[in-house]
Amino acid sequence: MPQHIAIIMDGNGRWAQQRGMDRIMGHKAGAETVRRMVEECVRLGIPYLTLYAFSTENWNRPQYEVEALMRLLSSSIRQEVPKLKENHVRLNAIGHLEDLPQVCREELEEACRLTAHDFSLTLTLSLSYSGRSELKYCMRQLAQQAADGTINSQDIDEQTISKNLYTADLPDPDILIRTGGEQRISNFLLWQIAYAELFFTPVMWPDFNGQHLREIIQQYQNRERRFGKTSAQVQQESLSQAQK
Repeated sequence: MPQHIAIIMDGNGRWAQQRGMDRIMGHKAGAETVRRMVEECVRLGIPYLTLYAFSTENWNRPQYEVEALMRLLSSSIRQEVPKLKENHVRLNAIGHLEDLPQVCREELEEACRLTAHDFSLTLTLSLSYSGRSELKYCMRQLAQQAADGTINSQDIDEQTISKNLYTADLPDPDILIRTGGEQRISNFLLWQIAYAELFFTPVMWPDFNGQHLREIIQQYQNRERRFGKTSAQVQQESLSQAQK
């Protein structure tokens, strides 16, 4: 089973427009899908789920839509805390959280505090997030540490970089899913998905369900993850582990 699933939740607005509704109704329907996916991951025993909820580029959308999204975010977080605690889900958030409206930040901080203990699933929301901006933040952190003498620039390796990202306490995703039919990464977890298995589905996010997720996991289980090795090496290692 994958340990970490990351999802680009795309298609909310188009889903609503296809039904003659305002785009915000699609986002409300998408919030219901988030709840279903969290519950499904709990049932499947997936320990990490990361959702691309709002990118830094999304601030450029029409103001009414951004304001409605922020209100929806605040109300959803507040309403979901009891259910998160019941399902042993820890809420986490990454991104430029200081850009969020104060009420959103306060709801988010309180929810993270209330769900910080006794959890089996870590749900990470990427909010006002940009993969390139995260890498810029990491570089600045490392440059400052080198200037302070706490690290030697020659000792900076992949592990050092990973420890200075927003996701320092998360494993890299095994699976990246994008709903809505588009086939691009859109500035999401650029460092972390180096070896993730990518899945693109035409299903709009509000229509995405547990069956879709299980089918993707089954496809993932049938893929051979070589990490630069040959197929023969991977098969030999699997055989050796099975014999232990």
